Amino acid sequence: MSSKLVKSMIMILSGLTVLGIAALIIVLNIGDQQKAEGKRSIDEIIETSYETKEITTDLKDNHFVRIQFRIVTDSKDANEELQKRDFQLQNILIKELASMEVSEFKSGIGQLESTVKLKLNEMMTEGEVTDVYTIKKVLQ
Repeated sequence: MSSKLVKSMIMILSGLTVLGIAALIIVLNIGDQQKAEGKRSIDEIIETSYETKEITTDLKDNHFVRIQFRIVTDSKDANEELQKRDFQLQNILIKELASMEVSEFKSGIGQLESTVKLKLNEMMTEGEVTDVYTIKKVLQ
């Protein structure tokens, strides 16, 4: 074989390898963007979510609440970490609820969910919390 032919084959194979790697990177990034944009199936959401225990605690003005959440994470690893941090989650909820009055509790569930999400994300090392849903709420 001539050296020109060998050089040409090496150049073609190198070019195809670079194109293959670039295509792989593009495909993987498009998949990540869909997840970042919230385009996950309900099965994926359930698989990466954690349902808290029902918590009963008092509000600032001596009323009692019973509340439960479903917390959605961005990965299985983050979900496992969140389950291990259950005691810290309960602590966050108790502190936040103890500083709320009945009127704040009735109208501020969305704010409570946002605060829980923010505080959990500050602690998380294996991913992040993407959503917090209140699934049970009783005011006494």
